[in-house]
Amino acid sequence: MSTEPYLPLRPAQCHQLRLRGIDTQLWRWGRPDGRLLVLLHGWMDCAATFQFLIDAAPAALLDYQLVALDWRGFGQSGWAAESYYFPDYLADLDALLGQLAPGGEPVALLGHSMGGMVASLYAGIRPERVSQLISLEGFGLPATRPELAPGRYRRWLDELQTEPELKPLADFAALAARLGKHNPRLAADRALWLAEQLGRQADGQIVYRADPRHKWVNPVLYRLEEAQACWRQITAATLWLAGNEAKLLSWLGEDAAQFAARKACITGLQYEVLDDCGHNLHHDAPARVAERLMRFLAQS
Repeated sequence: MSTEPYLPLRPAQCHQLRLRGIDTQLWRWGRPDGRLLVLLHGWMDCAATFQFLIDAAPAALLDYQLVALDWRGFGQSGWAAESYYFPDYLADLDALLGQLAPGGEPVALLGHSMGGMVASLYAGIRPERVSQLISLEGFGLPATRPELAPGRYRRWLDELQTEPELKPLADFAALAARLGKHNPRLAADRALWLAEQLGRQADGQIVYRADPRHKWVNPVLYRLEEAQACWRQITAATLWLAGNEAKLLSWLGEDAAQFAARKACITGLQYEVLDDCGHNLHHDAPARVAERLMRFLAQS
């Protein structure tokens, strides 16, 4: 018996917005006149990733104006003309807020993984624009050393001479199976629905909507000290949520004291670890994440 895809309980209203020369897909839920909460997805993901969180949330969350975007080169947004650079995500977010909140009023940001990293940097770069900040497993990348730069630039130059490819799959079920392999708590119907958002049919196969050039290495090393300098400028109430099964310290290559130094950069940071959750905690425990989100929004 084949699995039918998940049917959203609170379907999004989707439309395109022109941001910095790129047609950008927006997903909207809630009240158009409500307080603005912008949702930022992670690398190789798309705005649809938040659907399960929206569906599991208390009804009060729908009093907010909830807006998620497909970052450039992901989901149904347009692709960049050449390559992708991390600062462009900051500029795209800045442009988005300029259209959603043109009066400059502060808004709430929630980001997962890469989206959390973008949100956290932005909250320190333009602290007057962010009232509340929630990061789901988006606490920065492993620290790097300057002596790695020559090899990184060389690898980037080599990759520019190749044709990037994300291998196609036979059908959406195959893509759903791949998603489930990396996220075993993701129910089969949800994996299939998410696969239909992440992929599209082409020549009898399923190809990723994401631009394969996202697989090219970033030529610029991640500089933890720069990220920390931005975090120290954050004035928004901030909540970091982690999954206990994500093996965060191992991935970062840090011990508890080093990770504590990251957390110490943000004044008044609330940090919590959710049990029975991996990196995609908004999939593993959407109701618990939504409940904690609502408590945080109500108190801050």
